[in-house]
Amino acid sequence: QVPLVESGGGLVQPGGSLRLSCEVSGRTLDYYAIAWFRQAPGKEREGVSCISATDDSTYYADSVKGRFTISQEFAKNTVVLQMNSLKSEDTAVYYCAAPGRSFCGTDWSVNVYHHWGQGTQVTVSS
Repeated sequence: QVPLVESGGGLVQPGGSLRLSCEVSGRTLDYYAIAWFRQAPGKEREGVSCISATDDSTYYADSVKGRFTISQEFAKNTVVLQMNSLKSEDTAVYYCAAPGRSFCGTDWSVNVYHHWGQGTQVTVSS
């Protein structure tokens, strides 16, 4: 069991920024990769970003590359997703998730991720 708690969502204008946090149980970041997914209304849940516990490698969906940054804050048991230059297309519920493995890999299927947070709403609108 890996409890995950997201926070930091809200309403922001296009071009603005938000900082999402995923608080995890102690030492989780030492053993498990953590990913961010998002799901917009009527759309399937999609992978956004992931950070590996083994080598701290990071991965980003093409749609967010160059705008989003994922990082670990070990002292706070938190994974942060810094989102800049937000677009209306970024509007979604954002979830953090753990796959039960130390690396992100290339498979971002939701079936690989067995631990999920409750989600936090991000709305980008003028």
